[in-house]
Formats: sequence, structure tokens, C-alpha cells
Amino acid sequence: MSESRKKVMVGLSGGVDSSVAAYLLKDRGYDVVGTTMEIFNADLPLHASQKDACYGPGEKEDVAAAGSVCRQLKIPFHTIDVKKEYQSFVLDYFRREYLAGRTPNPCIVCNQKVKFGFLLEKASAAGIQFDAFATGHYARVEKSGEHYLLKKAVDPLKDQTYFLYALSQKQLSRTLFPLGELSKQEVRKIAFSIGLGTAGRPESQDFIAGGDYSSLFKPEEIRPGDIVDEKGQVLGRHPGIVHYTVGQRRGLGIASGRRLFVRQIDPDRNRIVVGEKENLYAKGLIAAQLNLIGIEKLEGPCRVTAKIRLRHPGAAATVYPHENDTVKIWFERPQESITPGQSVVFYRDDVVLGGGVIREAL
Repeated sequence: MSESRKKVMVGLSGGVDSSVAAYLLKDRGYDVVGTTMEIFNADLPLHASQKDACYGPGEKEDVAAAGSVCRQLKIPFHTIDVKKEYQSFVLDYFRREYLAGRTPNPCIVCNQKVKFGFLLEKASAAGIQFDAFATGHYARVEKSGEHYLLKKAVDPLKDQTYFLYALSQKQLSRTLFPLGELSKQEVRKIAFSIGLGTAGRPESQDFIAGGDYSSLFKPEEIRPGDIVDEKGQVLGRHPGIVHYTVGQRRGLGIASGRRLFVRQIDPDRNRIVVGEKENLYAKGLIAAQLNLIGIEKLEGPCRVTAKIRLRHPGAAATVYPHENDTVKIWFERPQESITPGQSVVFYRDDVVLGGGVIREAL
């Protein structure tokens, strides 16, 4: 089969990036079909005015925008219902992690389990034929021998490999990222030049519409408790641990002459431990739930650049094999706000070697 006549299914979000991805693939001669995930459960008390989020009542507008793009590009369009799967693998996971005092990253799990998983399975079951799957992520996939590498996007400001490190070799083998060589400015320019209806649409800024996660929890799960310092002295009260993350400063409501930050979330005692900024730094971490991409096995110490959150610039570190399929990472310099539940992704130059979920800071 000619590469140019491959059937490619594009995951459309209703935004400019995935729309341009679909356009570029069709322009290159691929046989393109568009699909959009339906994930929102209207039973949740989210206001219709709360938009610009991955999950919320604005989904109807996103679906309409994606359908409009497909009509403009003259390609088939389908919606795939993955509400149950999203509830189970993303929302329920999100709830469990927050209640356990950790700060999860739902986008990583959504990509691994839903967008590059159940969406493809359900699309195939619905009779949609495709040889490859494409999205508007800013990343690159490169085949090296029989192995597939995940590489950073050319635009460092938009690189999204942090969200994609959990993808398997099977998933990467059938994935295309048409925007990996482009900047955001170039993508916008393409969208406006061809008159795409999504050219000026804002990007999703939040996971949950309005940024308020409390609607995901049962009222009895959100219990007030104490805010204490490192010595256990009570400094104030909090409305529920689900409202906090390590490193947070705003919203503490503490009258103090010191600048205090969340240092630890203690779910067993239902309390928030705060401290001064210098107490937020740690030299290392332990990570579990590993996924290796750029290497098949970690057999000894490995020098890397490690990112501990999306906006983290990355820091020089060494990864060591650790007990029970975990790794230990030591940084050359202490890093601020290493947060349990978030992911650490480690790189060699622009290649993703792998990553895992932070279990604890050291």
C-alpha cells in the first residue's frame, strides 16, 4: 500500500491543532477520517458557561466544531462514546489519587488508556477502517530498527511528550503526529490561510470546566481539617485536602509573617503541612508504574534530563534501577516541589527514554 493512501483516523478535539493535523494529512494524500471522543457525563453539576476545558459541558460545541472541520475538509466524521471508560480510567483514578493525598495527571492516563486505547478499539468495532491514528499533539515518532522512539517536538514551547510517555510500542507503531515539526504560530497561520473555522478557537486550559474539581467528589469525602507547620502546630483550617497540591501558596488563608507553601498532604490525619520555600526542595525521588520507550531495560545507572511536571525545564539527573520495578532518580541539584502522583519523564537529548509516576520525594 502506498504511504500516501494509508487510511488515517484523526482524533479531533474541536481545536485548531487537531484540525490542522487532519488538513495536513489529507493534503499529503492520506485517506483521512475524523473522530471525536464523547466523554462528558451531563449528570455532573458543571455550569454550561464553564468552557475551554477537556471535560465539561462545552463538549457539545467541541463536537460541532470538529464536525464542521470535517465537512470543510470533505472527510467522514464520527463520534465515539467512551463515557464509561473515561469515568473508570480517568475520573475515578483522579478521585482516588487526590483522596490519597497525591496529585494525579489525568491527561497522561487519558492518552494511554482512552484516546490511544479505547477510542481506537471502539472505532474499529464500529467498522471504521484505518491503518494509523493521528492527533494534534506536538511530538514526533521515529522508527529505529524494529523499535519506535518518541521524540520531542521541534517547538520546545509546545512539546507534549510529557503527556505521551506512557504509550506502548504497539500504540506508537501506528501513531502519526503531523505537527511535530511545526510551531504553534505556523499551525495558526495554516489554519487562517485555509479558513478553518477552528483557527481562532482558544485552547483548553483546565482539566475540569471552571477548574473546580470538587464536583467529582462526594460531599462526605471533602472534610475540613487542620493546616499545620512542620512541628505540628495548628496554623489554620482547610476545607478539604482535595483543594491542595505540593508547592501551593495561594488560598492557604493563613495569617503569618512568613511565606508558606504546601509541603505535604497527609490524608491519614486529614491535614495539610506547610513550610517555607527552602523546605520544598528535594534531591531525588522514587517512581513506579514505569514505561520505557527509548531503552528496552534499565540495567544500571543512566544519565538523563528529567522533567517532574509539564512546565519543569528539565534537570540533569541519574536514574537507577530500584526495588520492585521502581527507579530512583538523583538530581545534580535539588528540585522544588517534587509531587507524589505527578509523573517524572526522563530524556536523552530529544528522545524520551521513559517515565513513571512519582511515589515519593527523597
